[in-house]
Amino acid sequence: MTTRAPIRLTGYARGGGCACKIPPGELEAALSGLVPPPAAGAADLLVGLENGDDAAAVRLPDGGPAVIATADFFTPVVDDPFDWGRIAAANALSDVYAMGGTPLVAVNLLAWPRGTLPFELAREVMRGGLTVARQADCHLAGGHSIEDPEPKYGMAVTGIADPDRLLRNDAGRAGQPLSLSKPLGTGVLNNRHKATGEHFPEAVETMAALNRDAARAALAAGARCATDVTGFGLLGHLYKLARASGVTAVIDTAAVPYLAGAREAVRDGFVSGGTRRNLDWVAPHTDFGRVAEADRLLLADAQTSGGLLVAGEVPGAPVIGELVPPSGRALVLR
Repeated sequence: MTTRAPIRLTGYARGGGCACKIPPGELEAALSGLVPPPAAGAADLLVGLENGDDAAAVRLPDGGPAVIATADFFTPVVDDPFDWGRIAAANALSDVYAMGGTPLVAVNLLAWPRGTLPFELAREVMRGGLTVARQADCHLAGGHSIEDPEPKYGMAVTGIADPDRLLRNDAGRAGQPLSLSKPLGTGVLNNRHKATGEHFPEAVETMAALNRDAARAALAAGARCATDVTGFGLLGHLYKLARASGVTAVIDTAAVPYLAGAREAVRDGFVSGGTRRNLDWVAPHTDFGRVAEADRLLLADAQTSGGLLVAGEVPGAPVIGELVPPSGRALVLR
């Protein structure tokens, strides 16, 4: 009697999770000049391409709530299909929470190598996505699928928000603390999982957790500036926030929380190319002080379904730094 070896989904993709994002510098260059003029008769665009926010927001002409629109998908970040679906769904929904919104309806985005991987695995991926959508009280209705050599999954999500209480990149002000709602380290742990098959249950549950409660707490505390920490790492997303807000962000590196095993994964060399590109992108705009290379890599680690980074104090989220008047560098590490 023979037993079939378990299928390792991460082996069917060159990268994994949000580490597969187009490098931020290349993306900004490609998008340069593509901000369109307002369309005649269209709804009022509140948030678009200008500052690299997490989602688009439009104000409806009847004076109702703002509509939030986003899409996010990626290759397998873990081998378990159900967990991958949960993580991808939480990651896509996070863009709505990062804008201070509530997701209403989502549709699946699926690419699958149907001649290589059993389609029942794709069903498990989508079941994971449905599970998290239900936790978010968000409808999941249909979607789109294509055949592709690499498996990919995610969602396009539509939500609503108060147009006068949006969380956005350009609303940070000097004097505000910086709070982070999830620990860092998913990038290096996922890279280790892909290479060795080791399992990191804490990282999986962290990635699959919704940012709903953090968003609600941020709004209740009066916050108006936030982003989520995903493929560009803490440094990359904080650089975009500081640049858009016209401030300098100071990080207390000793206060930044990390998942168990993250430092060991960096020490053992499980650092993705995406993380190194993140660090290269922010380096000209960062005063690293005496912060060691391993800590720089962790701060630039390409996260998948990371937490909310909020300008303001959020109950339950550690304060990891502050915004100060501009000082010549967008980021300062201490």
